[in-house]
Amino acid sequence: MDTYPQRRGRTTIAPDVLVTIARLSALGVPGVAGLSPVPGGVDQFFKGGLNEGVRIVVKGLAVGVDLYVVTQPESSMRDVARTVQAEVTRSIKDIVGMEVLYVNVHIEDVDFSGAKN
Repeated sequence: MDTYPQRRGRTTIAPDVLVTIARLSALGVPGVAGLSPVPGGVDQFFKGGLNEGVRIVVKGLAVGVDLYVVTQPESSMRDVARTVQAEVTRSIKDIVGMEVLYVNVHIEDVDFSGAKN
């Protein structure tokens, strides 16, 4: 018999963890060639991952994500964006259990470097 009362501690998720989850989830989507650095601007809450193509805003126990994506030329930008939104939302919810307020996908460029002429 356990004589110690059960005590629950606290779990803290570092913002960089959220950046990594969002970045890797987006990069895993077919049609995503890469991420582009986040354009200038200041968030009033928290900004993270600005040079990794990801901006994370944490509000309480929820998170908002902006992703700056470079697509492959043969992909449908609309389909890529929708898939990125779904995958990033699913990953954050499944891995850290946080609510996702939004996932905005900004198509910044198309990578023609590997395109056939």
